[in-house]
This record gives sequence, C-alpha cells and structure tokens, in this order.
Amino acid sequence: MRFRPLDPLADAELVHAWVTHPKAAFWMMQDAALQDVEREYMAFAANPYHQAFIGLVDGEPAVLMERYDPSQLELVGLYEPRPGDVGMHFLVAPTDTPVHGFTRRVITAVMAELFADPATERVVVEPDVSNKAVHALNEVVGFVAEREIQKPEKKALLSFCTRSQFEAAVGATEAMGATV
Repeated sequence: MRFRPLDPLADAELVHAWVTHPKAAFWMMQDAALQDVEREYMAFAANPYHQAFIGLVDGEPAVLMERYDPSQLELVGLYEPRPGDVGMHFLVAPTDTPVHGFTRRVITAVMAELFADPATERVVVEPDVSNKAVHALNEVVGFVAEREIQKPEKKALLSFCTRSQFEAAVGATEAMGATV
C-alpha cells in the first residue's frame, strides 16, 4: 500500500462514489453532489493544515486518508494539543468483494504513513461515538479513548495513539512493513 496526494479535480468522481456510498454514512457526505466533493477537496488542497491522500493497493485506489493539524482544525478548543499531534480520518473504498483483514491492513498502513514523519508524536482521532467498528479498529492499532466530546456535527470519541502505543499494538515490524 502506498499513498499519493489526492488531486481534487482528477479524483473527485472516484471520491464522490466513495463518500456518498451507504457504507460511508459516518463521512457525512451522503447527499453531496460531485461539485460539492470537488469544492471540499479543493479547499483542503488550499489549506496548509489539511491534506488528503489516495491509498493505492496493488496500484489501485482503495483508501481515502486525510491528515490535519488538530490545533488548527477540527478540534480547536476541544482538547489540549501537544507538539507533534496529527489528526487523521480514513475511508476504505466500498467493494462488492470484501477481503478479510483488509480494513485492519489499511489502518495499520495509514498509521505507519503518519508516523513515517519523524515530527509526528501522536495521532488524534474523533470518530462518531456510535461508530463501534472504527472504535474497535482504532483499539487494535493502539488508540486509547480519552472522552466523548461534542463537535458541531457529531458527538465524537476523542482518542489518541502515540508512536510507542502503535508499535506495541501492531509490532514494529508490521508497522514499518505496512506501507510496502
């Protein structure tokens, strides 16, 4: 698995199909038009605190990953940021032929990609409190839930994962091999 920057115009149709799919309900873009997705990701591309990436598996797009600075976006005023904090969202492309363990492989690769930056000390996430599947995945890669927070669009479970928690949870070898 490798990641490349999302191209807001070239990737809009692909991402639109992903974020409007019924399985992407927690992405909160179910009713988005193609132009809405283009605008959203063009705004990300123009924002120095937010980046979006497409994850490629065997060369094929399969994952949407967003990295953001939680001291500037999403969590401003909702927690005490630390130097080296990185916020993250990820979405696995919908498929008619699910592969057992694939989503775990994805989140492991996403985390390895984030921690490949030596400046990243801790990954911060804020999934919807009712998204039990992602809470379980987060726990598998080392996240520890801290508390529920109220964001404008949802009640979220604020969770953190340090580099050492990630490596302990998945094993240093698996963590470093996740991006290949």
